[in-house]
Amino acid sequence: MNKICTIAQKELSIYFRSPLAYIMLIMTISVFNIFFFMIIDQNREATLKDVFLVMEFMFLFIVPLLTMRLFAEEKAAGTMEFLMTTPTSNTAIVLGKYLGSLIFFTLIILLSGVYYGIIELYGEPDRMAALGGYLGIWLEGAMFIAVGMMVSSWTKSQTIAAITAYVSLFLLYFSLSFVEYLSGPPEAIVRAVSCMSHFANFAAGLLSLADVVYYLSIILFCVLLTRLSIEPKLWH
Repeated sequence: MNKICTIAQKELSIYFRSPLAYIMLIMTISVFNIFFFMIIDQNREATLKDVFLVMEFMFLFIVPLLTMRLFAEEKAAGTMEFLMTTPTSNTAIVLGKYLGSLIFFTLIILLSGVYYGIIELYGEPDRMAALGGYLGIWLEGAMFIAVGMMVSSWTKSQTIAAITAYVSLFLLYFSLSFVEYLSGPPEAIVRAVSCMSHFANFAAGLLSLADVVYYLSIILFCVLLTRLSIEPKLWH
């Protein structure tokens, strides 16, 4: 566990030493602020439902930029070989890098908590809906990070890692748009795979074990596949 935390701390320090991370953090919160006040002004309701939907869409573009360097940079710089020869296990390396990215992402979520404070101060929000929305956006972001980390372990190019992550996440997100052309089992499969349908329940304050299992299953699958992908015999 200590080694996982050490790697996570290293990843966090890399984020905070990078100007790109600060730029992304400032731009993300700025965009969230603009949409928050626009949505509240338009809806005149003490709810964050539409704000959560905007955050979900924004994270589709942000997360691949956060994860593209996780393993691709190590491979391109030739430090992957050194990392693999340390006493740290491959599993600890994967979990440490994932944890570091997840903590940075969680920081963004925590900063957005001021929105709930505002509607709590000036209105009477549905607290369960707000809690469900924050839980859903955190779980979905955790899934996005797992997908991004997985594809980063496949290549030495950060650009390719980002593009592949975008394609993968967009397929998960926009697949629900095709259900009108489907019926029967194919429609059910697309609805089950699409992250949009699962997050909509959280945003509405509907907490379902099936939705939680959906996110955790994909996270576990991506983490396990990343663990297999960094085996030296597979990427040398």
